[in-house]
Amino acid sequence: MKQCQLTIPGVVYAGPGSVEKINEVLQREKAQSVLLFTDKAVRGAGLTKRVEEICSAVKLTVIDDLASEPSYQDVERVIDEVSVANIDLVIGVGGGSVMDAAKLASIVIGADYGVRDLLKDPTIAKKYIKSLMIPTTCGTGSEATCNSIVAIPEEQSKQGIVNNCMIPDYVILDAEMIRHLPPKVLAATGVDALAHVVECFTSNKATILSDTYAIEGAKKIFHNIREAYADGDNMDAKTEMLIGAFYGGVAITGSGTTAVHALSYPLGGKYHIAHGVSNAILIAHVMEFNKDACTERLSALCDAVYPEKYAETADSKADYIISEIKDVVAKVHIPTKLDEFGVKKEDLDFLVKAGSQQTRLLVNNCKELSLDDIRYLYEKLF
Repeated sequence: MKQCQLTIPGVVYAGPGSVEKINEVLQREKAQSVLLFTDKAVRGAGLTKRVEEICSAVKLTVIDDLASEPSYQDVERVIDEVSVANIDLVIGVGGGSVMDAAKLASIVIGADYGVRDLLKDPTIAKKYIKSLMIPTTCGTGSEATCNSIVAIPEEQSKQGIVNNCMIPDYVILDAEMIRHLPPKVLAATGVDALAHVVECFTSNKATILSDTYAIEGAKKIFHNIREAYADGDNMDAKTEMLIGAFYGGVAITGSGTTAVHALSYPLGGKYHIAHGVSNAILIAHVMEFNKDACTERLSALCDAVYPEKYAETADSKADYIISEIKDVVAKVHIPTKLDEFGVKKEDLDFLVKAGSQQTRLLVNNCKELSLDDIRYLYEKLF
């Protein structure tokens, strides 16, 4: 066993009605001024209503106009709007982009650096404000990670800002927040969570600690995503997805995603393909490409998720996991060809160059990717 580390949120509340624990957080932090990050869709669906009611006892500032999958300029703009406020607690209620922005606010408000500076050197970050994350999807895992992903328009790509200071202090996992989640959003975010657990388990940086969360997350996601998508009233499956996504986020912090996420960033950055969808397009192809370098790991994952396959060969079990990934993507009706999103083959040179620059994640991949390998993987998407 090698030495390893796992940094996780300080307090996690889970279960029906756990959003009421906001009262406990406010009291514990002696918070008098709260900054709430959300978006208009989440707020319009009434998901922040109870949060706002609870926080009405203190000074509450709401930011709900953040762009979907925002650029670093978008995040800087909304943070600048409240930079002079005396904030005691930052709350993020929403999907990954909302929570990522809230986490950035917790380390930028009051600092002498900005988001642009963190893109150049994330090690300068320091936490200035405590944070509470409440996910309204079942996939990004942002409520558990030290990452914040922002688009960089001038590069037509995305980049992760990574620093342990962004680990949330509090997390609330309340399945009521995803009861009315649209199937399309459940599909995209759910496959994102699936990518997290599979990538983290096969990552070069996987550890005994990250493996524990990746395995448990994989069990919950593989066995529940199809059911949660097919039956929106299946709250047991949705609860399992919410917890599985959180476990995937913890696994990211201890291990890290790989080539699936690396190659998905240009698809989101230039073509604005939803993050979970771009991962869904890539994941089976990347795992097939990686298979000869991680057969034993995929086999071990199969043993954990599908113990009935235990007596089969490692090769067949690795193939079975990949086939299940393909089946999940098909069952939740995510398109898997780039031409359906307006991407053309003449864009390959851009994709290869942009994808190859995601070295933070590519170094985690169990198999080194040359430029020709990256081109091969993108070509598979047409």
